[in-house]
Amino acid sequence: MSDQEDAPEIPANRGPDCRHWISAFLEAQAAEIGSARNTLLGYGRDLVDFESYLAHRGGDFLTAERADIEAYLISCEAQGLAPATRARRLSAIKQLYRFAYDEGLRIENPAIRITGPGKVKSLPKTLSQAEVEALLQAGRAMGRDDLARARNACLMELLYATGMRVSELVSLPVSATRGDPQVLLIRGKGGKERIVPLSDHARVALGDWLALRDAAQEEARLKRKTPPSKFLFPAGGKEGHLSRVVFHKLLKDIAIAAGISPERVTPHVLRHAFSTHLLEGGADLRAIQMLLGHADISTTEIYTHVLDQRLKDLVLTHHPLANKSR
Repeated sequence: MSDQEDAPEIPANRGPDCRHWISAFLEAQAAEIGSARNTLLGYGRDLVDFESYLAHRGGDFLTAERADIEAYLISCEAQGLAPATRARRLSAIKQLYRFAYDEGLRIENPAIRITGPGKVKSLPKTLSQAEVEALLQAGRAMGRDDLARARNACLMELLYATGMRVSELVSLPVSATRGDPQVLLIRGKGGKERIVPLSDHARVALGDWLALRDAAQEEARLKRKTPPSKFLFPAGGKEGHLSRVVFHKLLKDIAIAAGISPERVTPHVLRHAFSTHLLEGGADLRAIQMLLGHADISTTEIYTHVLDQRLKDLVLTHHPLANKSR
C-alpha cells in the first residue's frame, strides 16, 4: 500500500511486533495474491481493531489463543456489528494467523478451527430496464456545461454497458479508449484483465466525451503547463482521477433527477442491473461471469435467483391455475 494517508493507523504506543505483523501480512497479500488496495485497507483496519482489543486485555498477536479470538468476536456481536462485518473480521484474523504460521511466527494457528457467523445471502438489488433508461437520460442532462454533461453521460453509459465496478470505471486509463474501440480491456481485482464489448450508445457517449476532454486537457496544458492526464476521467485529487465518493454523490443526484429514490441507486446496483438484464435477454451464465470478472461462477449464479423470482411472479400472476378464485 503506497498511499500512507489512507493506511490504517497503528497506535504509536503499540510495540514493533504488532506493526511488523500487520505490515508484513499486508505486503504478502499485495505481492503474492495481488489483493486490491481497498481490500488491503479493509484487512488493515480490521486487524488494528483486533490488536487494540488484545492490547486492552494485556495480550498481543503472539500470545493470543483461540479463546481470545472467540471473545473478540463476542465483543463485536455485543457492539451490534452485522454478521457480515463479524465474518469479514474473522476472515482477516484467520488469514493473518495462516500467514504467521507459514512464516514461522507462531508454531500453531489459534484461529484455524473457529467458525464465524456466516454471511446472510440476500438477492442483489436491481433496477428495471425502464428505470435504467431514465437514469441514462438524466445523466445526459446533468451538469453545468457541455463538458460536465458529456462526462456524466459517458460515465453512466459505460457503467451500464460494461458492468464495471466503480473503481474500475473511475480509474480507466484513457489509452484503453482511443480509436473508437469495439471492446474495452479492463484491469479488475488482483490485476486480472478481462475484455468487455461496448454498445453503440456507449461508444457514441465515449467519443463525445473524449473530444471535449482532450480539448480541455490541451487548454489546461497551454495555460497552466500541466501535463495531460493518463485517466479517462481526470480530476485534481491526489489519485489523479474522479474519486468513487464523488461519483457516488453524482449518481444520487442523477437518481433524483430521474425520479428514482437515491437509496435504490448505487454503482453496484447498476452492475447488478447489467447482469440481470443480460440474463433476461437470454445471455449465458458463463459469459456473464467473464464480463463481470467473477473468479467463481457461484458468485454469478445469484443473479439467476433474481430472474427465478421474476418468472415465479409472472406465473403466479398470469397462469390460469394460479387464479385463487378457481
